[in-house]
Amino acid sequence: MKKEEVVFAPMWELNPVWESLTEDERELVAQHVEKVHYAKNEIIHHDGDESRWIWMVLSGKVRIYKEGIGQRQQIIRLLKPYDIFGYRACIANEGYNSSASAFEACDVFRLDRETFLELVRNNGQVCYRVMKMMAQDLAISELQTVNLTQKHIRGRLAESLLLLLKNYGYEEDGVTLAMILSREDLANMSNMTTSNAIRTLSQFAQEGLVGIKGKRIEILDEKELEHISRLG
Repeated sequence: MKKEEVVFAPMWELNPVWESLTEDERELVAQHVEKVHYAKNEIIHHDGDESRWIWMVLSGKVRIYKEGIGQRQQIIRLLKPYDIFGYRACIANEGYNSSASAFEACDVFRLDRETFLELVRNNGQVCYRVMKMMAQDLAISELQTVNLTQKHIRGRLAESLLLLLKNYGYEEDGVTLAMILSREDLANMSNMTTSNAIRTLSQFAQEGLVGIKGKRIEILDEKELEHISRLG
């Protein structure tokens, strides 16, 4: 990890949570925000670490995960540019309840907890937007819990592929996911073993639902994947 000068647009131009900052609050943020670069797979924070910062992704991708039995990772979320994370623990004055690492080389803004809480306490619009963001994250977590515990393997993998498509979209060809994901990471997203992920993805390819080109995945039949996800 290394600190660098802030070269990206300021936070309030990148995420609507910060749009209502006053001029004084923007000056406060500018004085306390830092831009940090993380190499691929570098840890941003560990589960249980003291909540000292909130982060906003500027470039690259970040994984949020929990470690289970045998240090097997369960990927909870994959974040894209301008997503915010770490804020719940800061508000609750608790340690982080998950780990975060750079899925690929990434740049992030980080803002110290005290400055963030000052914004939340003093700006009603910021507080409301943070509450809304937290409610949306909670809804996603509840849906994910149902998907990962009640759906069969095919339904879970289809759900993961659709989530990746929703978050990252297609490459310029209109079929290839704009996200390179190892089979292990795909398995960790879908709460299954790597061998099951490989076998199920191969089945999808044989059925013409996806195309496989190395680590890249083409979505060939989005509607059928949605159907499989709904059936569970």
